[in-house]
Amino acid sequence: MKEVILSGKGITKSFGENIVLHGIDVEIYAGDFTVIMGSSGSGKSTLLYALSGMDRLSGGQLSYQGKDITNASEKELTQLRAEEFGFVFQRTHLISNLTLLENIQMAGLIGNLSEKETKLRADDLINWMNLNGAKDRLPSQVSGGEAQRAAVARAAINKPTILFADEPTGALNKANSEEVLNLLSSLHEAGQSVLLVTHDREAALRGNRILYLEDGAIISGLELPIYAGKDRSREEKLSAWLEGLGW
Repeated sequence: MKEVILSGKGITKSFGENIVLHGIDVEIYAGDFTVIMGSSGSGKSTLLYALSGMDRLSGGQLSYQGKDITNASEKELTQLRAEEFGFVFQRTHLISNLTLLENIQMAGLIGNLSEKETKLRADDLINWMNLNGAKDRLPSQVSGGEAQRAAVARAAINKPTILFADEPTGALNKANSEEVLNLLSSLHEAGQSVLLVTHDREAALRGNRILYLEDGAIISGLELPIYAGKDRSREEKLSAWLEGLGW
């Protein structure tokens, strides 16, 4: 049986009178590459923010590794996000006056790694993500693909329990998108649990568990084998499932 590392029960989220999430029950399992799909406005990003503690719930319960964190203090949630969660967004949110290497290292130090361990992990990630030629440049001096690879490295440096990714390829061209997705797949292959929000089929194909969100509710799920490269049968299965949902 898979280990549940994050769960939400009856999650609701409202903004004023606008109810975005409607009593969602969801479990995130260790070692899974979970994908949340849905059309624009379905509540995908809102659900990710709710599950990661970035947004407070309007109702329901949130548990992390068996502990109820629904009413955790802002200090506790900030520490959790810094030390045990990793985040990649559509925009990189890199600090503009720090080099790519310094951005990655800062995440390690904020996550309470020692300076020695931070340096070792940052150097390994820079090598792995082919950023040696850009590591000493500012975000404004590198390509969008290089900046997003640095953002993935920053998210991974603390070896988070869950790496949350919200449309990480949404602002990239096809080649750079492929590079970022390959990195996420490689991290997953190495044991990283990933929770990805996307409306892109190519990105969704990297997951082994896909949840479909419509009007703030999970209406269907699909299980796939662990991604091991492009697979026509995998693509056909995802396409048939999405078409059945009216995608």
